[in-house]
Amino acid sequence: MPRKKSIKLDDLAEELGLTAHTVSKALRGLPGMSEETRRAVREHAAKRGYFTKEQKQAASLEGVPLYAGKPYRFLFVVPTEQLKQSYIHHLLLQGLQERLAEIGHTATMLFMPDNVQTDQQFAAWMEQHEVSYADGIFMTPNTPLFAEQKLLELPMPRILLNFPPPGAPIDSIVWDVYDTTVLAVNHLLANGHKRIMYIGNIKQTRGYKLRWQAFVDAMDQAGLAVSPDDHLLFGTVRAEELTAMFLDKRKRMLPTALICASDLDLSWLYYAYGTLQQHIPTDCSLISLAASPLPSDVTRPAFLIKECGHRAADRMLWRIANPHAPYEQVRLISRLLEGSTVASIKPAGEAR
Repeated sequence: MPRKKSIKLDDLAEELGLTAHTVSKALRGLPGMSEETRRAVREHAAKRGYFTKEQKQAASLEGVPLYAGKPYRFLFVVPTEQLKQSYIHHLLLQGLQERLAEIGHTATMLFMPDNVQTDQQFAAWMEQHEVSYADGIFMTPNTPLFAEQKLLELPMPRILLNFPPPGAPIDSIVWDVYDTTVLAVNHLLANGHKRIMYIGNIKQTRGYKLRWQAFVDAMDQAGLAVSPDDHLLFGTVRAEELTAMFLDKRKRMLPTALICASDLDLSWLYYAYGTLQQHIPTDCSLISLAASPLPSDVTRPAFLIKECGHRAADRMLWRIANPHAPYEQVRLISRLLEGSTVASIKPAGEAR
């Protein structure tokens, strides 16, 4: 692939309708502009193939090529047909494709059916889709344990877009749900809430287990003991049963705030409060830890999912250039988006 025509900072500024000084500050992460402007500058610079001196130096030190030599073909393995409509998976793939396309590489989605549950079935799937001829694999969230283990054993570059199993021989990139859960707890504490109920499945995935652990740790740090019996921790349960279980626990605990791990539980939660003729946040505050889209008024984390795709693309190229380097785990830190579902219950006049 021919190298992109050289583009200068002044060219970017003219195309964006900004001063060269503003463009330079945006690319170097300096203050003095809105996040929207900063994002627009970075995206346009990436599209036009412009790299700052610092970016070139960092890429050179890590052995990551900024321009394509041989074009690589990567596979983005999705565990089931049902997940092809997943918001998270599509955003991850979008981030990957954007970053790889900048330097002439490609990533395509490949489905792994649910019936791949034996070594023979896995081998047949590998052969059918010529997986061994790919230059690398991106392993996605929610991959079943058997399939995950088989993919981890492949002798080819792999990046896990999830929290890795202990000791797994793989690089991983993921948004940090532990840090964000602590932020959520601290936000509620700062608004006077101490009776905080956690709602969610704590066994379904490593990410859900980590959310619960972060909740327990943050409450403990604040000197507040956590008894699992006070919280709604469940597996696969119908919404009607969850509503009844929640109302029973609520009667005993009288929470002033809720932390909800999944967006799937928001509808029955609002319904439950409706049956009590109560409202969020007037009668109880709420923070959702869901990574999928939520109404803008819900206080929630701004998970950097697409950015994980960008970072994973860079990490894959780094791994190819550094095949014998130690494996690394990267977690992207997110901020909390404050909506209108958290009310302060601190006494009037008390400083936050």
